[in-house]
Amino acid sequence: MSSSRLALSLHPKSNIKQKNVNSFEELGVSPAICQAISEMGYEQPMPVQEAVIPYLLGENNDVVALAQTGTGKTAAFGLPLLQKVDVKQRHPQSLILCPTRELCLQIAGDLNDYSKYIDDLRVLPVYGGSSIESQIRALKRGVHIIVATPGRLIDLMERKTVSLATIENVVMDEADEMLNMGFTDSINAILEQVPKQRNTLMFSATMSPEIAAIAKNYLRNAKEITIGRKNESTANVKHRAYCVQAKDKYEALKRVVDYYPDIYAIIFCRTRKETQEIADKLMQEGYNADTLHGELSQAQRDAVMQKFRIRNLQLLVATDVAARGLDVDDLTHVINYGLPDDTESYTHRSGRTGRAGKTGTSIAIINLREKGKMRQIEKIIGKQFEMGTIPTSQQICQKQLFKVIDELEKVKVNEEEISEFMHDVYRKLEWLSKEDLIKRIVSLEFNRFLDYYRDREEIKTDTGKKENNDEKGKKGRSRKAEKGFARLFINLGKKDNFRPYDVLDLLNQHTRKRVETGRIDLMQNFSFFEVREEDAKLVVKALKNANFHGRKVVVELSEEKGEEKPKKKAEQDFAKTKKKKEYKEPVKEPKAKKPSREERGYTKARGRKDDWKQFFAPENSKWLKGPEPNFEEDGWAKPMKKGKKK
Repeated sequence: MSSSRLALSLHPKSNIKQKNVNSFEELGVSPAICQAISEMGYEQPMPVQEAVIPYLLGENNDVVALAQTGTGKTAAFGLPLLQKVDVKQRHPQSLILCPTRELCLQIAGDLNDYSKYIDDLRVLPVYGGSSIESQIRALKRGVHIIVATPGRLIDLMERKTVSLATIENVVMDEADEMLNMGFTDSINAILEQVPKQRNTLMFSATMSPEIAAIAKNYLRNAKEITIGRKNESTANVKHRAYCVQAKDKYEALKRVVDYYPDIYAIIFCRTRKETQEIADKLMQEGYNADTLHGELSQAQRDAVMQKFRIRNLQLLVATDVAARGLDVDDLTHVINYGLPDDTESYTHRSGRTGRAGKTGTSIAIINLREKGKMRQIEKIIGKQFEMGTIPTSQQICQKQLFKVIDELEKVKVNEEEISEFMHDVYRKLEWLSKEDLIKRIVSLEFNRFLDYYRDREEIKTDTGKKENNDEKGKKGRSRKAEKGFARLFINLGKKDNFRPYDVLDLLNQHTRKRVETGRIDLMQNFSFFEVREEDAKLVVKALKNANFHGRKVVVELSEEKGEEKPKKKAEQDFAKTKKKKEYKEPVKEPKAKKPSREERGYTKARGRKDDWKQFFAPENSKWLKGPEPNFEEDGWAKPMKKGKKK
């Protein structure tokens, strides 16, 4: 079902015309809340707030709001919920469901800030990874708004320590992500316990069939409000991709980071292991980085996020657990160290930057295998990736040099505090000229980059076109696998219409884990490709029963030395047979010129070759031997019996 059809199924009129609003007061927000948000720097409502706040302040108004991250969603649903709370009633009146602990804490914190001037209003975050006993005690003391992850709320419901019978408003934030994370059954169980006479609001970045199904079952005449176009990434985000070989991905990441000296970014990885490895490498090489993933305790995660929010960290290496709801201001970049399996997750990743009217850049470092995913993402976000070239050593060093110069220009000098030290400083440095002093100051900060990039090879963009032609005639087709990679033989080549992306498709179809590929060399009758050494046996086993357009696929470890030859026995036999048949044909001597009739002693003219009757003419009878046969005799032409002679 298309998005437009889904929209119509929710409500016959899904478009809401909003007049321009200059203040939150005009939306009907109470003075106490307006005072709090004004002190936080909120002056004019954002589009999603203009659309949602007046509607939620009414009664029996269910909403499905399609909006990207960073559009002001928390205030859009949070302000009406706070305003509708009766603080005298010490029981839960509003429930907010969200997918992650981070988002749960963030929403609860924002609501506490918005309700600064509302006395005795209590907001309780309920999430896994913290003491359930302390949450039970808080519930017993009385709360007005519960912000919960579905899993922990179900635990409390099963313990009968929380009642949802008094809930009047339900908000599902990041509803699409909750469904993707497998919370569908939990959400259904929760909504079954909430009174039917309630306001329900669903926030989602995309309109999926699952979202439509929940809306149909639990929402009444839901109004669909779309901020921007459906399934579109933030307009202020640029999307750039660098395609490199798998072995170059980490070096490419470093170059991208170094090229942007003032970068403040989240680096998204696919797995916890990869996240930790990348973060450890960056920290070992002097980068201001740390990691965030599910294996960390809640205290560790909170500490990392606090450092990142106050910019004590420049780079946060994270899994998708951090993609949702992290309210971090002024992120300059989001870097995808490989694209997510769920293409819609890319939307949420990229939505971490380009927020609140500011611009940002979402960078993807990919290999050829991920180009298909990139095309799918382009369809979802409605934008095309700008294919970039990895910055060169010279470009990076130039950027870093200008950074040092800019910092020198912007240094604030406190004359009074340093005056007593300057006499000794001048005396110490008086032997240096102005030019020498500047060179030394710059080099103090800049030498690290010069030393690192001095002899570094440049990283080439992987286009899928291999450099076989350049190396023909040097070492034949001799190739050794790159360090850390194993070289595999496959019995498919150009004659089979086999292309580099077909290698990637075979791996995607038959391997359950992500397999990084290196160089792919296509021959006429067979090919070679590289995978990580630890994945080589897995790939051989996985492709054992594979087929390519009806032809059985054979993959073996390649052990060639020098001249590459297929190691499969059938291919070896073929090569030997072919070698035997290859022989040089003898050079044919030109034929000697035949002598003429005169040169051979013939003087009389030759008769016509086709005039056979001449031989039986009377004048030529002398040429005939013996008596003229009597053709009238019977049996003249019969064969003679053996042994009988005339």
